[in-house]
Amino acid sequence: MRRESKASPTESPLLFEVDPEPVEETLTVLGGIPLVVQAFRSLGLPASVREQVRVKERQRGYEEATLVESFVIWNAAGGECLDDFERLRQDPGLAEMVGHELPSPAAARQFLDAFHEDGKIEEAKQRRLPGQTAYIREEAPPLEGLGGVNRDLVRRFGERSPEQRTATVDQDATTIESRKQQALPTYEGSRGDQPMLAVWAETGLGLADPFRNGNVPAMMEPLEVAQRAFAALPKTVRGFYSRGDAACHESHLLKWLRDEKREGGPEGKIGFAISARMSEALHSAIEAVPESDWQPYGEPDGEEIRECAEVPFVPGEKSEKGVST
Repeated sequence: MRRESKASPTESPLLFEVDPEPVEETLTVLGGIPLVVQAFRSLGLPASVREQVRVKERQRGYEEATLVESFVIWNAAGGECLDDFERLRQDPGLAEMVGHELPSPAAARQFLDAFHEDGKIEEAKQRRLPGQTAYIREEAPPLEGLGGVNRDLVRRFGERSPEQRTATVDQDATTIESRKQQALPTYEGSRGDQPMLAVWAETGLGLADPFRNGNVPAMMEPLEVAQRAFAALPKTVRGFYSRGDAACHESHLLKWLRDEKREGGPEGKIGFAISARMSEALHSAIEAVPESDWQPYGEPDGEEIRECAEVPFVPGEKSEKGVST
């Protein structure tokens, strides 16, 4: 008995009609950008920019709030260089949706240049110790103002999410490769910058992100970044924690975290977990741990097996009070 063959879907007509006439509406490939802009504006950030970021000397062209919003759009659209502003300007639907055209690459570069002050660099160089090459510059007033805008963003998030009462400050330095002539070599060998980032881990919000040259050691002055990060948290937070890699294993930061009456931070306990620097003494203590004490940690990742164990060791730091860890 012969079975009847099933009809192929390719034999059916399309479920829509093709209109050959050009569309009259304005089109865009960036339909999700208005959601980002709505979030930016609903948090009151344009007003915050207007109050705290002042870089213009003449009442011409774009004002600061529009320029900052344009960079938010540029970043959300995957911008990697200032020339990408020209690509965004060629999308007429984008300007129609957000209510303004985006700046040209030249205007965007001029805006960024206003955040730079050569005098701050020279002042930082003068503060270096003999034989020291790395330095951390102070921020120019416009950049400080932009940091204030970010703090307003975090505060308003706290007002809208009062149930989020725990904050873990995740502090880490990150390298960003750069082809600029002024970029300095990083510890990875490439040239670029190495900003120190502090993120509110439970929400993904940035709390502090001071710029640093590529040759600045990750362990250089982490306390100042931690203080800025904890100061940026909204008053709704009641539980405080901190975590960091070995770059945060620095005596001034550890002493500050332990001190419940700490200066420039919330009073009370801050729970913290910081990777210890691998010294000869720590390595010997790890080697002495019996094989039976090692337990699997997390799920196996391919061929990588991770294990953990309690290591009886007291880091040899000046601020250590002899408490076992």
